[in-house]
Amino acid sequence: MTFREKVSQLLEAGLQEKPAIFLIDLTITDTFKIIVTLDGDNGVQLQDCIDISRAIEHNLDREEQDFSLEVASVGVGSPLKLVRQYIKNIGRTLIVKLTTQTIEAQLVAANDNFITLAWEAREPKKIGKGKETVQKTMEIPYSEIKEAIVTVTF
Repeated sequence: MTFREKVSQLLEAGLQEKPAIFLIDLTITDTFKIIVTLDGDNGVQLQDCIDISRAIEHNLDREEQDFSLEVASVGVGSPLKLVRQYIKNIGRTLIVKLTTQTIEAQLVAANDNFITLAWEAREPKKIGKGKETVQKTMEIPYSEIKEAIVTVTF
């Protein structure tokens, strides 16, 4: 079993203990630095990172292979990668970059195939002069999304 396979097995075992936490990324560098990035349906607590770190570190032998380990939650400005992250963020505002345009809108639905965004836009009236506010919605397949980031408002 390779070092990467062993780390992956230990990580999966640790995540089975915490079903609300899920893996975003696992990177192992040439110098055996293990970087684990997590997200959770209800966020990631410090204790979650500690538990996953222990599940990996306590089952690897540094005499066999020296390594460093970093376990962290996904950053606030990080792009969404998994369907589970989109579902978790329903009701929040996203900036979605498509191949043709960028849209800032509220995520109102997400499933295994696409997301649905809703926003208000000012458009010329159909009859008469001036503009009116209209509600717009758009279904976007995941394959068309280059990047989607949750906006943070203070």
